[in-house]
Amino acid sequence: MATIIVLTNQKGGVGKTTTSTALAAGLVSFYNKKVLAVDLDPQGNMGFSLGLDIEDGRTIHDVMIGRTSAREAIQTTDYCDVITSNILLSSAELEFNFSDRELLLKNSLAPVAADYDFIIVDTPPALNILTVNAYAMADYLIIPMAPEILSLLAVTQIKETIDSVRESLNPHLDVLGILLTKYNPRTVLAREVKEMAENIASQIGTCVFDTQIRSSVSVAEAPAHGLSIFDYAPRAKPSEDYMSFIKEIRIMMRTKTLQEVR
Repeated sequence: MATIIVLTNQKGGVGKTTTSTALAAGLVSFYNKKVLAVDLDPQGNMGFSLGLDIEDGRTIHDVMIGRTSAREAIQTTDYCDVITSNILLSSAELEFNFSDRELLLKNSLAPVAADYDFIIVDTPPALNILTVNAYAMADYLIIPMAPEILSLLAVTQIKETIDSVRESLNPHLDVLGILLTKYNPRTVLAREVKEMAENIASQIGTCVFDTQIRSSVSVAEAPAHGLSIFDYAPRAKPSEDYMSFIKEIRIMMRTKTLQEVR
């Protein structure tokens, strides 16, 4: 059964989609894992970043409304399998107005979950029914956070949703950590935000990852070419950082699994 990792932050522009695509591509390219990437953001940036035409083919919206199956919606890229999204998903809050709507994504993806080692879910920059659906099926949450005060505030607001989901939908939901992105260790603000992030992490029972993702123009350029950061700029600092990050989370997940067995 797949390990499900959800990338979340209600603040936009924090590197959430970049991290989702780097994680999916890296697990395939460097660890030979079978990965399904699921885009829950109506902007559809994850599919676009992996080289797909998000207006072509069936989407996660089609799957969630029962128009098609998850298996039929899967598209293949050079990196991983993908279920894309588009603007139609923005109506989810009004459209999904029935009981157990929080489990719609989990139930929709259940038939394909055993086919993969990992399912990576990119969520919208909001705390809405789509985000709750992702939390309800997740094994782990990763919270990307840019070194800015508004990004920090958004992380503090996630805690209430996490607690609610743990109580009613997914008691085993685990926040793997906060990932600092767009990081420049030479700035005072970045260092101050890192300290504040560590305080927030302790409040939600998690940590700030040892790895930070440094700033680089290559991060913004790679999606336009439909390439992962590893292929577009393999020697760039973010490529090195994302490789280190993937190693770090693999060690953390392995350790947590061993602790659960004991």
